[in-house]
Amino acid sequence: MRDDKGIFYHPILGEKGLRMYVRLTANEVEFRPYSDDDPSLWDEHGWVPYSAILEAKRLHREENRKGAFPSHLYDIEIAIRLLRDAIEDEVE
Repeated sequence: MRDDKGIFYHPILGEKGLRMYVRLTANEVEFRPYSDDDPSLWDEHGWVPYSAILEAKRLHREENRKGAFPSHLYDIEIAIRLLRDAIEDEVE
């Protein structure tokens, strides 16, 4: 899906107010969340490279932090598919 902020997907089914935006830079895929309930999240969070998400997940596990790491929000397979579709749409 796409809107004025860019290409996005809903990382949690049933929560249409939460959107995860994706973009492709010269180096990798980046993610940025937006929430209708907390619009300031967009400005506070910024774009995060997928490599940083993987590193945070690794540190979370190694440091035995409490709670689950929210890796389900950052779905690289969905991101790649959406970006590929957007590129194909531009070529047509």
